[in-house]
Amino acid sequence: MAIRTDDILFRAGIGTGLRQDISGALEQVMPVFTGSEHPDFPYRSALVLTDALAGYVDEIIHEMMLRTGGTYQLFGGGAADDAKFNQTHVFIGTEAHTDAIVVLEMLSKKPIGLGVRHGWRPSSPPLRVTEAEGVRLVSLNAMPAVEAFEAYAQATGQTFNRADALPFFLHNVIGIETGDGHKLRVPLTLNDDGSISCAAEVPVGATAHIMVSDAASTFEAAREAAQAALKGLDGGEHAGSLLFDCAATRLRLGREFDDELKAVGETLGSENFAGCNTYGQIARSAGQFNGFHNCTAVVCAIPL
Repeated sequence: MAIRTDDILFRAGIGTGLRQDISGALEQVMPVFTGSEHPDFPYRSALVLTDALAGYVDEIIHEMMLRTGGTYQLFGGGAADDAKFNQTHVFIGTEAHTDAIVVLEMLSKKPIGLGVRHGWRPSSPPLRVTEAEGVRLVSLNAMPAVEAFEAYAQATGQTFNRADALPFFLHNVIGIETGDGHKLRVPLTLNDDGSISCAAEVPVGATAHIMVSDAASTFEAAREAAQAALKGLDGGEHAGSLLFDCAATRLRLGREFDDELKAVGETLGSENFAGCNTYGQIARSAGQFNGFHNCTAVVCAIPL
């Protein structure tokens, strides 16, 4: 998708070396935010694409919001590599980089809409995250994470295979209570010590649930995200949209993922949208404080 308009100003920047120096990477990319210099473009948004395998995405989004005074809505996601989880790249101009973050500032004369929905619901009793180290979930309710998942599988009549846990994980993700819903984390791999590596950080002390979904609720969440994005245009006409959803969603749905795209197109009233299946989705705006998501549809509607 190419976007060309006199009503939006674009400016791109990159920060590298996330793993070794997150502050340094932020210092490199923050000059891209120039909204205070353009009062005639009052609506401030930024597309954020990052190497999620480098980690720190929640911290990056939080710091960006602090440094910009909460005046921007952020959206985007983590680069993917066809579920290899080995090395991911972002690009700017003609260059591709790993261990980096790219930001595209979008200053607009008209509102840009943003919608965020996931369609998952709690299936387990509340679980306390009693030990975690970054993306590695060590224990729930003071028992090894794998045993908590095995107990849940037995209680719900499912099969949990330690030798091939990903199929179970794709249909049973972790939902962290946020006060206004759940922020999702996808379990990816089972480690030899019984811990589980997730697609993003799991905070120690959080209350969590094992969450379930189905195709119908996933499609409905995508519709609701598209509706919310259109509503965010504040009555303006819709030119096109950007859609970000999880690589895990595509793996879980298989060919049915096309039905999710159809649902988005029907809701937008247009097939003029493009997007990515990402390792985590970024959405941060007024009244929405979760920042980095998994298994979540994020729709950004661009005004005509």
